[in-house]
Amino acid sequence: MKDVKPKGGLNAEIQSRIGHQLRAMYDDVVRQGVPDRFADMIRKLDGADAQAQLAGEAGKKEGGE
Repeated sequence: MKDVKPKGGLNAEIQSRIGHQLRAMYDDVVRQGVPDRFADMIRKLDGADAQAQLAGEAGKKEGGE
């Protein structure tokens, strides 16, 4: 029987190379961390979400739900 290679598929060596390169790029991005301004925005959004949830829960209790 012939070894039939699927058309357009990547062989294992190419897949491995791509995987190594993607990991190297991703690791570099992870090491950079989150910029302070983004971390501040996330904290503000988390605080606003928490306040909205508390207000919603208080409204449910007052409304009898």
